[in-house]
Amino acid sequence: MLLAIDAGNTQTHVGMFRGEELVEHWRLATDRDATADLLATLLADLLGLRDLGLRDIDAAIVSSVVPALGHEYEQVSERYLGGALALVGPDLKVGMPIRTDSPHEVGADRLVNAVAAYEKCGGACVVVDFGTTINYDVVSRDGEFLGGVFAPGVEISIEALAQRAARLFKVELDPPSQVIGKSTQAAIQSGVIYGFAGQVDAIVRRIREELGEEATAIATGGLAGPIVPFCEEIDETDDLLTLTGLRLVWERNNG
Repeated sequence: MLLAIDAGNTQTHVGMFRGEELVEHWRLATDRDATADLLATLLADLLGLRDLGLRDIDAAIVSSVVPALGHEYEQVSERYLGGALALVGPDLKVGMPIRTDSPHEVGADRLVNAVAAYEKCGGACVVVDFGTTINYDVVSRDGEFLGGVFAPGVEISIEALAQRAARLFKVELDPPSQVIGKSTQAAIQSGVIYGFAGQVDAIVRRIREELGEEATAIATGGLAGPIVPFCEEIDETDDLLTLTGLRLVWERNNG
């Protein structure tokens, strides 16, 4: 069994693979201060839902954008997994040329998303990852990571709006019944949902124009659900894209 963990700034996505089959997965709030022992306890509790334990895991792979958590997961590997955990970083090959000015700066989550998207499409593609930020990552038709675009995420924007505007407040991301809001809540929901959908469409459209060819646009991430139904440029949604990319990277390093 392969344990795949995508530790983001806001959410952590945990998946368990048997071969190519994802047999279970969970989304959790990321605890940036978690210790190795706490992480091991949490993983053991999750695996207990399937009558498994850490000893049933043959290997594990982690992508973390929180440096401190990367270190703690390495401690989990040493103490509980017999060193069987791999951390996505410079020492792991992803099987994809990185055509950016500073390849070492490209986040692990962006790379594994790109690997999974190209494996799925077999051609030029754009990954739109709805997380703490909205990341747009671009892969050429030849399978090269070209770079991307960063924009503030949905939750960051809602929180900033509530903090900086005294008469506004945080709202749930439920789609409004119409564009013109008849209440403060409906007006905020309309602005967030249609505003971000418009942003996604505009950026993906410009990326395609710059590439000079059609590129499949794949949405992923915990906050894709409320926004993607209102986007015109997204071709498909794959909530499991990052976990799949982690499995592919592990296979490329252990084939």
